[in-house]
Amino acid sequence: TQPILETILGFLEGMPIDDKERKHLGRLSRHILSQLVCMGRHTITNLMTTSGRQFMDWSADYRLYGKERIDCEQLFTHICKEVVRLNGKGPLVTALDDSLLRKTGKKIPGVKYARDPMGPPFQVNFVRGQRVIQMSAAMCDGLQARMIPVIFRDASTPDKPKRSAAEEEWAAYREDCKRRRLSMHGVSCINDLRARLDSDQDLWITVDGSYTNRTVLKNLPERTVLIGRIRADAKLYHLPASLSGPGRKRIYGAEAPTPDEIRTDDTIPWQNINAYTSGALHEFRVKTVRHLRWRAAGKEHIVQIMVIAPLRYRLSKKGPLLYRQPAYLICTDPDLPPEKILQAYLWRWDIEINFRDEKTLLGTGQAEVRNPISVKAVPQMMVASYSLLLLAGIHNWGIKGIPQPQNIPKWQNPNKKYRASTNDLIKQLRHELWADSISSMNLSHFDRRHADKRSPLNQVLPAFDAILQVNSA
Repeated sequence: TQPILETILGFLEGMPIDDKERKHLGRLSRHILSQLVCMGRHTITNLMTTSGRQFMDWSADYRLYGKERIDCEQLFTHICKEVVRLNGKGPLVTALDDSLLRKTGKKIPGVKYARDPMGPPFQVNFVRGQRVIQMSAAMCDGLQARMIPVIFRDASTPDKPKRSAAEEEWAAYREDCKRRRLSMHGVSCINDLRARLDSDQDLWITVDGSYTNRTVLKNLPERTVLIGRIRADAKLYHLPASLSGPGRKRIYGAEAPTPDEIRTDDTIPWQNINAYTSGALHEFRVKTVRHLRWRAAGKEHIVQIMVIAPLRYRLSKKGPLLYRQPAYLICTDPDLPPEKILQAYLWRWDIEINFRDEKTLLGTGQAEVRNPISVKAVPQMMVASYSLLLLAGIHNWGIKGIPQPQNIPKWQNPNKKYRASTNDLIKQLRHELWADSISSMNLSHFDRRHADKRSPLNQVLPAFDAILQVNSA
């Protein structure tokens, strides 16, 4: 059986595309499968080599993205519909974050110097990279969830004009920077995802402190709840007392304590609640204060504040107890139970795992393309293939299921895993694609048919070319 391969190709065959795009579906299917099992750098050349087409004309593979013959946004729309269908009628919990794809070329459109997020805290380092933004949706099975990317877009800044440029050009540049800042990209992603859902389904957005700002909060669509980090010294206000008579109604009442003052206030009791993370239930101590206003959210939202007490942990089994910093959360739904707020925010960490897998295991951003359209489309295809891999794993084994392990090292215990890793799914797909081609003879010199005329289900990536393509990187 080939569960992952058949699920991915069946999903691609079911895409609602026109006949003009469908004739390029076979080439896209080869790229997606090659992207998932490629063993070297994930460039277009190596994707072609993995599929055994290194001695054929390469122009059509590059034009697939440069000429927009396949719309990757439509591919993510199809993925999002499948995620919503599997999620059911409950609220869709999502995470929003941005990242940087490292680049070295100086002629790649949209690539700029940016602060290195992996740099030490005492020294600000700068690296060249392409800025991207992503939204991932949580597929839940009880308290356990897995984030699947449903939106992935380029979020690069505009090119800076020369010093001798006219003032009109500088003014246009400053306006373009305002329109293309990360907060505006985040608002666009939230509105697009909200439009894909039913009008009666709730959407929960979990973000970090960079998106908990005035731009995002004042542009939230209906039936959308935002849960995000907030500053410890944020100025909050109680609701105003109801006043009758003429005049403008007050929006803000008396000043409320800041989140850090709430943490140190002994009159507000701590609550012990359980939440699921890292494969087990953990106990957290939290404080909540409801029905407040924050000037960044304006009069549109009545918010509640949650304070999470510092967590204790040990670096080793016999090491001393260490404590993390407290966390302060804001929620735009003042009546949401604290258990659901905390659990939704703990699920947000999975988007960081998405970024790590996309950049390390799947080589997103390694493709050497300079066409402005390809620079945006190729990373989208790579992340879409990652989403299809996770969906295929959930479809066949569920969120908690793991493929049948093969050739496991003696020191690894598969029974301790609480879900399949990305490496497990890639190994399973490689087994499905290459097991038969390694163990059997293939009389390819009798075959006169062109590879493009085959259906995607009959296309098997050649193991010999895929394994040796590392030397041609």
